[in-house]
Amino acid sequence: MNNTIILTGGGTAGHVTVNINLQYELKKHFSKIIYIGSKNGIEQKLIKSNTDYDFYEIPTVKFERKKLLKNLLIPFKLRKSINEAKNLLKKFKPSIVFSKGGYVGLPVVIAAKKLNIPVVCHESDITMGLANRLAKKYANIICTNFKITAEKNGKKCIHTSMPIPLSNLTKEEAKLKLNIKTNKKILLVTGGSLGAKSLNEFIFKNINELTKKYYIIHLVGKNNFNKKIKNENYKQIEFSNDMWTIYKACDYAISRAGANTIIELLSNKILTIFIPLPAKVSRGDQIENAKFLEQKNLAKMILQEDLTIEKVQNLLIYLENNSKNIKNNIKNANFEDGTKNIINIILKQKNTLN
Repeated sequence: MNNTIILTGGGTAGHVTVNINLQYELKKHFSKIIYIGSKNGIEQKLIKSNTDYDFYEIPTVKFERKKLLKNLLIPFKLRKSINEAKNLLKKFKPSIVFSKGGYVGLPVVIAAKKLNIPVVCHESDITMGLANRLAKKYANIICTNFKITAEKNGKKCIHTSMPIPLSNLTKEEAKLKLNIKTNKKILLVTGGSLGAKSLNEFIFKNINELTKKYYIIHLVGKNNFNKKIKNENYKQIEFSNDMWTIYKACDYAISRAGANTIIELLSNKILTIFIPLPAKVSRGDQIENAKFLEQKNLAKMILQEDLTIEKVQNLLIYLENNSKNIKNNIKNANFEDGTKNIINIILKQKNTLN
């Protein structure tokens, strides 16, 4: 084996972000970094536009929650994915594999185990995703975003948080960089990397009411730009590669409850209302994430089916009136940069035998 690390993970941007944010530290310790992703997934575009990693494709097997008959073919397709991943691992002879999860990560993890290559995984959500639950058997260590996830899933799991590149700009410098000239509190609205149609439509409908009190930065997602809205207290952005400047400028947020976004918002001490993705279109992980945060008084939540302008306004007032207490809770919850923790685990496992 040589001084090469294989990274994998995909399906959503959240499965790729950690691998991107680790790049500067990984380069200090590995002479070659290779990414294995799916043929048609979001990870290829994100990796090629944000890193200089070498990218290789393998066929992937995705569990279909609404098309159960298709899942009968999974064992056969998975075997092919494992074999192709195995061929790449034999070719590059990595000293370790790091998987961020998602359906592309599982065959790479299984292939690594077969070749006696150490594996470290990372789980972002409070409840472990299917791919990582299956990968746990083959992994040496699973790093977790949340302490409670590690506590509930056995000795292989270690709480590390995630890499969080924080901005050194002041709030005023961030506003200047974003060309925002206002004394109003700034409210960020984001539905994640692809946007959120229902959340976007809610904001479009209530923009005039919300901008009476707030300046809104709205990340609408690719191809969701609304050209009809003209409001001096509203900035619409499809996608940003500089979220850290945006976070620095903002006071409040309305957001989906993906784990990476949660950590990014709370590490920047942004007072947030989370509107999790409904369980009928997901595995319910965002609801579990948001419930946990509300129970710990770290944020507030509204289920999408209960979303009204009155509830949003009332919760924003609550966050304002209780900001000192909530920010103190966030500080005590230790939402910190986990880069050093993850790198140390990777280096400790490197070249060890399963």
